[in-house]
Amino acid sequence: MLSSSLMVRRFCSISAAASSPPLTSHKKRLVFLGSPQVSASVLDALFYASSAADSLFEIAAIVTQPPSGRDRGRKVLPSPVAQHAMDKGFPSDLIFTPVKAGEESFLSSFKALEPELCITAAYGNILPTKFLKIPSMGTVNIHPSLLPLYRGAAPVQRALQEGVRETGVSLAYTVRQLDAGPVIVYEKVGINDQIKAPELLELLFLQGSKLLIRELPSIIDGSAKAKALAQDESKATLAPKITPEESWLSFDENAITLHNKVRAFAGWPGTRAKVSVIDPRSGQQNTIELKIITTRVYGNCETQSGELDDVKFAKGSLIFPCGGGTALEVLEVQLPGKKVVNAASFWNGLRGQKLKTS
Repeated sequence: MLSSSLMVRRFCSISAAASSPPLTSHKKRLVFLGSPQVSASVLDALFYASSAADSLFEIAAIVTQPPSGRDRGRKVLPSPVAQHAMDKGFPSDLIFTPVKAGEESFLSSFKALEPELCITAAYGNILPTKFLKIPSMGTVNIHPSLLPLYRGAAPVQRALQEGVRETGVSLAYTVRQLDAGPVIVYEKVGINDQIKAPELLELLFLQGSKLLIRELPSIIDGSAKAKALAQDESKATLAPKITPEESWLSFDENAITLHNKVRAFAGWPGTRAKVSVIDPRSGQQNTIELKIITTRVYGNCETQSGELDDVKFAKGSLIFPCGGGTALEVLEVQLPGKKVVNAASFWNGLRGQKLKTS
């Protein structure tokens, strides 16, 4: 049995704890908005920073896209950010999944949280004015471009498609106009000619999470808003959403243009080409759809023998003749419903048949 003195000490401790303000009462209430896997690195950085003894904020809630059909089986699954948060033990009742951020029921619940700051990273939904007015410190977005360049849904893909050698990541306040708010800070990142969109997205959001953690104290104390610079509208460019119809390659185009498109559209929607397979013995010809996975710019195809539209095989690569006397070196391909294979495996599977661009 517990002694009376120990019971009194315990009661006093409990009473004191109950009457004292929570340890996190001084911390700012932050809400994170993100959806795809690349957003998880940002969420992880926020989880880690919020757990520090001297943290200035706590994560009050997470807002993400609703569950959707993914993978081959189209099984309905939570967004990668929602799943990551639950795996980390974040309360599921504090993960909101509105179809649109302007839904009245969601806005009512969101306002009841009394959020002071929102952080967005590839959330994927437009934030209406009603939403933006709720957090007292505003909403800060991690955008994977050097704003005002490449505003919109596909900044990384469009930058790669255009073959730029440098991009970056920006922290900017969110306003009603798309990606047009004042920029707090940015960081430049060089691009090599082989990096693909998924890899570059991951790199930029990782860099963006580091920028965010570094700048959070100034965002919270208000000094970031004072130093943030308005964007130069005359330099603004757009990065519209990619459509599946854009995935087709035309070998009339220059090889550099095609290579950049392959890098830009890697992951989704990918890049496809129609090619002709010809049996030289029977003369039979079939058109197949080929997904182009990995490429390099090869060089001048005028030195090749044979017809101009012949696809050659050299040093482990398929060499596709392209516009302007250039050629595209294709290292990996995929047939519909099949696995990705290297060029040598695909070429061997032709069993002596010829390949031509369509």
